[in-house]
Amino acid sequence: MTAVLEDPRDGNLFAALNLGHFGIKLHRSRDGKKWEEIAAPRYPKRNGKKETGAPENGWSVTQIWTLEAGGADETGVIWAGTVPGGLFRSGDGGNSWKLNEALWNQPKRKEWFGGGYDYAGIHSVLVHPKNSRRVTAAVSIGGVWLSENGGKSWEVVGKGLKANYMPPGRQDDPSVQDPHRVVACRDHPQELWTQHHNGVFRSSDGGLTWREITTVKPSNFGFAVAVHPREPDTAWLVPAVKDECRIPVDGKLVIARTRNGGKSWQTLRKGLPQNHAYDLIYRHALEVDESGKRLAMGSTTGGLWFSHDQGDSWHRFSAHLPPIYGVRFAP
Repeated sequence: MTAVLEDPRDGNLFAALNLGHFGIKLHRSRDGKKWEEIAAPRYPKRNGKKETGAPENGWSVTQIWTLEAGGADETGVIWAGTVPGGLFRSGDGGNSWKLNEALWNQPKRKEWFGGGYDYAGIHSVLVHPKNSRRVTAAVSIGGVWLSENGGKSWEVVGKGLKANYMPPGRQDDPSVQDPHRVVACRDHPQELWTQHHNGVFRSSDGGLTWREITTVKPSNFGFAVAVHPREPDTAWLVPAVKDECRIPVDGKLVIARTRNGGKSWQTLRKGLPQNHAYDLIYRHALEVDESGKRLAMGSTTGGLWFSHDQGDSWHRFSAHLPPIYGVRFAP
């Protein structure tokens, strides 16, 4: 399972699956018990000349990376971010999907490229809770994109982000940034945090500009980030060594938490493995609930942990699950 969503508007559950040879599948449950397979996002067939850089047989969805509900005033609207970097929208609760052509046809999309996958992918979709027409999409590797009109047009934002893997002169280019995950504070939606490939950044203007947070300990590399729903200065990260060594620093799984906007950090480890730990936490595998008190975290080695005190201590629920791609709290 690569993505999961409980729609807060009607309680419907969605689960995206990657079945390898059998392809991408999407299932929906209306009661939490019975599941039905529904349409999965698909690229439209193109007639004419093959796009430069496209696969020989044309584009196809290889992974549904994230599922997000539309605004409270958009009954049935669901967004899906995929690999390769297509953004899809459903207006009927997942029965059908349409590629967002406005983003897909952006000339700068030709500059996007894959990090951990062969092609770029959209992993973060943020719908502004007070203005559902304001939608933010984050791409690995393709930067942060903003729409003010429900996806009809887009602009690349992200001044202040930096891509050290690019040659000099392009490191500040917003269209080739690699935000690993972007999250927003629920009650202060202009306050965004991102765990970037090159560190940790924060925005106070909805993603237009960013400032780097350099105080994270024991490392500023990782994939997951969570922010308190009411307190934008409170955030959690899961540090790893570096890109070439994707394991916890010193073999000890810890959480980095700040309560003052990144000025200082606490290293939280109670209840987490502190010896020979090789757990990597994927982009969507760290989550904070609506109260801001409980957290859930799953790892590549099948560990699943819960915290009831904002990360001060952790209880291991299981250590023998398959690799965990994402966790969610039900509203």
